[in-house]
Amino acid sequence: MSADSAEEIRKHVKVYITVFAALAALTIITVGISYLHLPAFWAITFALLVATVKGSLVACYFMHLISERAIIFWVLIVCLIFFAHLLLLPVATSSHY
Repeated sequence: MSADSAEEIRKHVKVYITVFAALAALTIITVGISYLHLPAFWAITFALLVATVKGSLVACYFMHLISERAIIFWVLIVCLIFFAHLLLLPVATSSHY
């Protein structure tokens, strides 16, 4: 740690605690979704939506991507595009679906 003042460190800790509380709340929401007895499609959709928000919070704050340059986000977008293609590849190549 370099020349961060005590006030800045307190500010960072406050952000981390807030993100932790949000992640805990979202985990409770995910468990709550499982008890709602929704149809499988909606339960999976809501769970994936919550998981996306949780993953974004972790990537932005705990992995410090929120303060990175724009090139990082472009690299992530390209990775997401390739990931989506890999997920859809079995559907496109299989005649059973």
